[in-house]
Amino acid sequence: MRWKKLGKVFDPSEHRLLGGTSGYAQSPQALVFDDFVRVYFSTREKDQTGKFLSNVAFADFDKAFTKVLNTSTRSVISRGGLGCFDEHGIFPFNVLRHGGKVLGYTTGWNRRISVSTDAAIGHAVSEDEGLTFNKIGLGPVLSASLHQPCLVGDAYVRVFGGLFHMWYIFGARWMTEPDGVTPARVYKIAHATSKNGVDWVPEDQCIIRDVLDTDECQALPSVIERNGTYHMFFCYRNATGFRHDPKRAYRIGYAQSGDLTNWTRNDADLHVFRSSGEWDSDMQCYPHVFEMDADIYLLYNGNEFGRFGFGLAVLEN
Repeated sequence: MRWKKLGKVFDPSEHRLLGGTSGYAQSPQALVFDDFVRVYFSTREKDQTGKFLSNVAFADFDKAFTKVLNTSTRSVISRGGLGCFDEHGIFPFNVLRHGGKVLGYTTGWNRRISVSTDAAIGHAVSEDEGLTFNKIGLGPVLSASLHQPCLVGDAYVRVFGGLFHMWYIFGARWMTEPDGVTPARVYKIAHATSKNGVDWVPEDQCIIRDVLDTDECQALPSVIERNGTYHMFFCYRNATGFRHDPKRAYRIGYAQSGDLTNWTRNDADLHVFRSSGEWDSDMQCYPHVFEMDADIYLLYNGNEFGRFGFGLAVLEN
């Protein structure tokens, strides 16, 4: 699997997004139109206390990704109200076309006291080709449960064989970092199915094996099918030390399956290498794979979790 890196295609500092934000363009995810590509991502702004909030924006590109045609001037979906699961933001935001509409699956997050955050998965629908989305309700469609106790998010939804499939993450546990102060999270990739895209049946188990250690953190799966084989792209990192040590930071992982149930992991097949001294030299995270005009593309963030924008690679073979 050989990828040609096309470089960074979007820098949030070059655009005034949502009336002015604190930068970032995290978790880029594509919706392909006939003559352009819309890429959704999450931005950051600060509230009155100086803490971050997440909003969903988009940028429209020509199909060569050489020109930004348009950017959203307001969030495409509102944050949740007081006490709701998505009160403090939505990150990430997954979209797909189905039944003549554009469906959106949100990761809504809210601040906690003993730990930094919790999350759950919400559902929204757009009837104006993805310009705006309306939530189907105030609560989530998938959240913490008996065997998945926290941090349910990063939904990626597709329909295969008439059945909705969702790959997502769940928090296995919180742990104390070496500084003894900051709680660190451990999360894994799981799978759920639905007949209608609203009522989900989770499998309640991790489906991707660890390669670092049992505290490996896995995030943001996306899946495509080619010739009867399913290919999953995700990112993974060490649970601690990842913010300042590139060796422990996010990198992109890969697994494949013939039945959507059993996955064989082989990161070495991916060949998307970090660039020396550039925007993705220390970190590659939040990958999103999509197909356009018979080619397969990979969007992803680089250093500092998308602070400097996102880049693109195209599969060569």
